[in-house]
Amino acid sequence: MPEIYFPEEDSFLLSDVLKKEVPKILKKNPNPKILEIGSGSGFQVETLLSLGVHPKHITLTDINPDAFKFLKEKFKHSKVIHSNLFDKLNKKYDLIFFNPPYLPEDAREPKGSRLATTGGKSGSEVVKEFLKDAKNHLNPDGKIFLLTSSLTSGINWSKYNKKVLAKKKLFFEELVVWELSL
Repeated sequence: MPEIYFPEEDSFLLSDVLKKEVPKILKKNPNPKILEIGSGSGFQVETLLSLGVHPKHITLTDINPDAFKFLKEKFKHSKVIHSNLFDKLNKKYDLIFFNPPYLPEDAREPKGSRLATTGGKSGSEVVKEFLKDAKNHLNPDGKIFLLTSSLTSGINWSKYNKKVLAKKKLFFEELVVWELSL
């Protein structure tokens, strides 16, 4: 089996947010351009499709070549891009969402799973890099849904308006899904 991130507690929390918030977005704009960074197994895309989002309005990305191949095969009617964050993207979107890797680096973890779980030496480097460029890919009234952990620290939110959409306490961390806007 290829090294692809499959749904865990963080995925389910983000999916719950999508189920609650995407219908509101669809009322305002029936054809929103949606981008998922780090699509992994495509779990969140399945949620979007179940809510009536047309696959041609969804762009999926993943840095992991196994996930990219898997997504390309599974979601033939959506755009699938092998990319590190926004490296190969030049469009703007109405909704961008990301369940980033946020755990501090652990050299004992296999390289394939590290892509999906490790957010850098301190755990926050991937989130920081995402936030640097996300604003350049967001339409003026667009939203970002970003999942973070209480293990993720040192984030500069100053370029964004933010509010908490959901929280979940786990035994060693608290997960938070943020809504960010410009």
